[in-house]
Amino acid sequence: MARGEGGRLVYADLLRVAATLAVVILHLSGGWISEVPVASGAWRVFNVYDGLTRWCVPVFVMLSGMFLLDPKKSLSYRSLFFRQILRIVVALVVWSVVYGLFALFLNGTPLTLSALIQILRELVWGKLHYHLWFLPMIVGLYLVTPFLRAFVRGASRSDFHFFFLLVFVFAMLLPTLLRIRPSATLSTWMDKLQLELVLGYTGYYVLGYYLKTYTLGRITELLLYLLGLLGGAVTVWGTEWLSLRSGSSDFTLYSYFSPTVCAMAVAVFVLFRYLLGMSDERSRRQQMAGLSAITFGIYLCHDLFIMLLRHFGISTLSFAPVAAVPALSLLVFLCAAVLAWLLSKIPAVGRFIT
Repeated sequence: MARGEGGRLVYADLLRVAATLAVVILHLSGGWISEVPVASGAWRVFNVYDGLTRWCVPVFVMLSGMFLLDPKKSLSYRSLFFRQILRIVVALVVWSVVYGLFALFLNGTPLTLSALIQILRELVWGKLHYHLWFLPMIVGLYLVTPFLRAFVRGASRSDFHFFFLLVFVFAMLLPTLLRIRPSATLSTWMDKLQLELVLGYTGYYVLGYYLKTYTLGRITELLLYLLGLLGGAVTVWGTEWLSLRSGSSDFTLYSYFSPTVCAMAVAVFVLFRYLLGMSDERSRRQQMAGLSAITFGIYLCHDLFIMLLRHFGISTLSFAPVAAVPALSLLVFLCAAVLAWLLSKIPAVGRFIT
């Protein structure tokens, strides 16, 4: 298990950067997939890029869990609220206002007091810029972190396995099947069971700690890679099949709680932990750690550049989508990295907004 400077996990830095780039690819491919006919050439290209990057959000949650749930690392309530949660809340407020103001600017709408008040009202009402949904979700996980730390501290490996089984069945498998083929009876019984503890992103959060802490056997590792490849294939081909069946885009399998997306996320996490490393050259480790440190900022600001592309009429349909998606994704990622790096250098404020 490679460690970077200051005890950093190098594979975690690599994974964080990869997941951030995957988010950009997802947003650029998904942003135009509904604007083209189902099963057209462009639609199929977008479906491949979008479907195969759906692992990014679950991996972000797993990365948070692998560190914050570790009972070997102290985490006081003061640190949790004033270091972890406060940073997320400040970022949510600041970037909600930034995106609101930027939208006004691009639309040519003058900035007035009433316009600013409306931006703040929408924030209070929970009408967030589409990708900022991640921030309140992660705050929710942070709030239950002390209880989850108590669970992982006393849980045996079999306890984890039973927990993951419940998560898979009730948060992933059954909801996905019900979206594909509704059943009033099954839905009724799921509502009556009310297994909220294993719903939402808690499963991914705990899974990150588990995969970091426990060593997997070689056969298990290979099986997870196979399931990940299968999950990617089913996500892409299954989405096309469901869309053709319904006559419009059906993104049921794009859900972060789809079993196929879960399989991809686990496989990617395991791949980075066990197979992907980097040179022991100190400068390369430092560069990767430096880029990893601003990935939160890249996530927060990258859509500013996607909005700019839209404003100037540049999209993944401007030229061949198979080349447009990676080219524009790399451009947006690099621009966002520069902006995030500059913002991170602002004294006192930088660490709260990047």
